[in-house]
Amino acid sequence: MDIQFLLFVLVGFIAQLIDGSLGMAYGVSANSFLLGVGVSPAAASASVHTAEIVTTAVSGLSHWRFGNVDFNLVKRLAIPGVIGGVTGAYILTSLPGEKLKPYIAIYLLIMGIRIFLKALKFTTLTTTPKNKYLFPLGLFGGLFDAIGGGGWGPIVTSTLISDGNVPNKTIGSVNLTEFFVTFSEAIAFILTIGLVNLNIILGLMLGGVIAAPFGALLTKKLPPKVIMIIVAVLIIGLQLRTLYQIWF
Repeated sequence: MDIQFLLFVLVGFIAQLIDGSLGMAYGVSANSFLLGVGVSPAAASASVHTAEIVTTAVSGLSHWRFGNVDFNLVKRLAIPGVIGGVTGAYILTSLPGEKLKPYIAIYLLIMGIRIFLKALKFTTLTTTPKNKYLFPLGLFGGLFDAIGGGGWGPIVTSTLISDGNVPNKTIGSVNLTEFFVTFSEAIAFILTIGLVNLNIILGLMLGGVIAAPFGALLTKKLPPKVIMIIVAVLIIGLQLRTLYQIWF
């Protein structure tokens, strides 16, 4: 087992631990690393989403096991998420997604600030999704998840939590739904550019599978207010970093 493969395992472990416990940032973290070492945007996104077929399945099952899943929310997000994901995969293989990055980052920054302010005034959270716009939210999340190599969690989780949904149920449900979204994206990438970077995929997959149960357990144990604050800080930090890289 070479050093490079172990590095991919470590990246997968860290990315999945963050994603499994906070409901976001697997794709953002892993994709950022791959782009940093010279992998093309389409190949990086394809590698991340192929690895996520297994990691999201294990993560989703772990969240279900710990009681973090609302299946009504999963059903309402899965179909639009799949449609958006497949569309985004085909767009990425023919058009650059870089021009959309600042707009997505600004939207997520606003969501992060919203979550942080809501956490400061924390009282009680609803146990069922009150959102009437779950279809466009799932569509939007899936679309930009494929185009940006990550974004399902930051877009969908942050929006739902900022609207007052219970953090652990939201994170668990969005993680389970992500399996269906990322599976469809991976198939679309394989059909368009083939199965590439198998070494990267296996490393990310192994690290993610090891980390998935720990992330679900953290979500179950952490108080909602603490999760909201951590999610908010993570979102705000990632988007400020993205905007800095784009503008400077």
